[in-house]
Amino acid sequence: MGILKGLFKSRDKPKNRTAGSAYSFFLGNSTSGKRVNEKSSMQLTAVYSCVRILAETMASLPLNLYERKEKGSKEKAYEHPLYFILHDEPNPEMTSFAFRETLMTHLLLWGNAYAQIIRNGRGDILGLYPLMPNRMTVDRDEKGRLYYEYIVSSDDAPINKNSTVKLTPYEMFHIAGLGFDGLVGYSPIAMAKNAVGMAIACEEYGSKFFANGAQPSGVLVHPEKIKDPKKVRESWESVYGGSSNAHRTAVLEEGMTYTPISISPNEAQFLETRKFQLNEIARIFRVPPHMVGDLDKSSFSNIEQQSLEFVKYTLDPWVSRWEQSIMRSLLNADEKRKYFVKFNVDGLLRGDYESRMRGYAVGIQNGFMSPNDVRELENMNLIPDENGGNKYRQNGNMIDLNSADSKEADNEN
Repeated sequence: MGILKGLFKSRDKPKNRTAGSAYSFFLGNSTSGKRVNEKSSMQLTAVYSCVRILAETMASLPLNLYERKEKGSKEKAYEHPLYFILHDEPNPEMTSFAFRETLMTHLLLWGNAYAQIIRNGRGDILGLYPLMPNRMTVDRDEKGRLYYEYIVSSDDAPINKNSTVKLTPYEMFHIAGLGFDGLVGYSPIAMAKNAVGMAIACEEYGSKFFANGAQPSGVLVHPEKIKDPKKVRESWESVYGGSSNAHRTAVLEEGMTYTPISISPNEAQFLETRKFQLNEIARIFRVPPHMVGDLDKSSFSNIEQQSLEFVKYTLDPWVSRWEQSIMRSLLNADEKRKYFVKFNVDGLLRGDYESRMRGYAVGIQNGFMSPNDVRELENMNLIPDENGGNKYRQNGNMIDLNSADSKEADNEN
């Protein structure tokens, strides 16, 4: 035990590159020269769309706390205080949707989501309050134990007058994204800031292009020496600059000529570059391009398959990350053996009405679904037990394999 303890104490502290003194990595300039942070990146429609799609989808999924019963069955644990917190209101100021949407946005922009756990004297959870990831630092004390240090802002509720608050893992609900140490996640925006910075630069170039009247910059040439070049330039820009003055007929005096010197956006493949950056950002968040408005390679025949892949390869890892973080932080050792949380993604996998009815028919005919199972999935009122709503039936021409073998033997005799 002494050896194990020594190894644990010597383990490096979490490498949190998006908080505290190392936050400059996240705020650093990209190679395009544009500064990338959570606010500038969200001004890009591609980033905003990806974050919104994932955050709203995770927030809209039904989240329930279940109690394990005998023979592998389960029931919703309505009486457990955590059920109401997860399903309805994590705190008096937020709905479950708003809470999960906020934390998912933090995960997508900073790579970490934090919420303070408020407990009563018995240890029961009374509420969860989101905390800003850019003001959180994760570290270890001299005994190797994790702790969280949060910088209090004037925008926070006046619960503590100190500039920082130190919290233990018992008081913290932490969901970590992809990272190098398994304890702290790295920001997707920070790791891909060059791609995001290039998209910002392309958008700014397009804006300035139209601000200059959608005309390439050029040179005004005068046959004589100009006494005040600045005044001539300002006069030209006031008359012909800006998109509102585009395509106005220029009148040049005194033998003056205008010579464009810049290549056109077409020649610079401006539009193609912007479209590539859209797909580049969609790749960062693993969002299908058709969900952010790029329908070039989408059709009626493949959009449904892409949507199913979105659930399987994009949402499922996030769902597992959320479920396991909730189990680890919000349930004690005894509760983990009896309760579990589950996001329901079945609604996202539903086909059209005709396909669902065919699937339900197969389930009922083969005895693994009852009429009430189907009606519950379709949000319909249940059939009373006395009317057979919970009975499992099977086609009469289906027999057990062992019975089939015995009948063949009888026929041979």
